[in-house]
Amino acid sequence: MSDGTFEAFRRAEALLARRQPLDAIRALEPVLEHEPNTPSVQLLAARAYFASAQLNRAEAAFRRVVELDPTDHYARFGLGKTLHRQGRLHDAVRQLRIAVAMLPSPDYQEALNEVRARIAVENSN
Repeated sequence: MSDGTFEAFRRAEALLARRQPLDAIRALEPVLEHEPNTPSVQLLAARAYFASAQLNRAEAAFRRVVELDPTDHYARFGLGKTLHRQGRLHDAVRQLRIAVAMLPSPDYQEALNEVRARIAVENSN
């Protein structure tokens, strides 16, 4: 990553941390052009897309990270959360179960339990 690209990446991270996902996406555009196969770049884009409710783009970026690094538990978690927000509950459970298996974090387990509970409610109706 060149110095300019790295600075743009850091700027996008800071904007996302300040809850400015649309500005983060704009800052990240040149980085995505130069580093489309870098997992950290795709992951930051996915997080910004998710935070700005661009769920199709978030899904594509999270899937790209999983493609590039199948062991990235956070990408699986983010993909599961994205699928959940899209109402694709069974697909969400699949990704969240993988994330929990990779890293049994309370956040991951809570997300998995939330989707399972929603499925149970929908099945009881």
